[in-house]
Amino acid sequence: MRHGKKHNHLGRTTSHRKAMLANMSCSLIEHKRINTTVAKAKALRVFVEPLITKSKSDTTHNRRIVFSYLRDKYAVTELFKEISVKVGDRPGGYLRIIKLGNRQGDNAPMAMVELVDYNEIYNPNGKKAKKTTRRGKSKKTDSAQVEVKATEEKSEE
Repeated sequence: MRHGKKHNHLGRTTSHRKAMLANMSCSLIEHKRINTTVAKAKALRVFVEPLITKSKSDTTHNRRIVFSYLRDKYAVTELFKEISVKVGDRPGGYLRIIKLGNRQGDNAPMAMVELVDYNEIYNPNGKKAKKTTRRGKSKKTDSAQVEVKATEEKSEE
């Protein structure tokens, strides 16, 4: 039975787990992408995404709340000034976890955690991908231009 088991303890005491997640969060905010185990990546997502949501509204209260979790003023500044601007219109899902295979030494499953809006492969030039529809474009404009050219040629003759 899983009564009261809200998060993965990761085999650590509470203080060690909080310190580890705070350090990983600061590294993620600084480098925009980190490699870690899958279990830590999933725990990190639960830890960081509410902080990014709080950073969308830049108030002193929100800065103090985020600082109490991260304990690094440079990471807090980076989060509120740069990252919150990029993810301002995104309603959630700020992190992407990509599984990388198993680690050589102990065969632990590894993953890469990255901020979604900072990946140039999926989002070239940091811009959002343009949404397309499966419907065809209207052919009226093309046929109208052909008719205009045809009438111009007849009038020249």
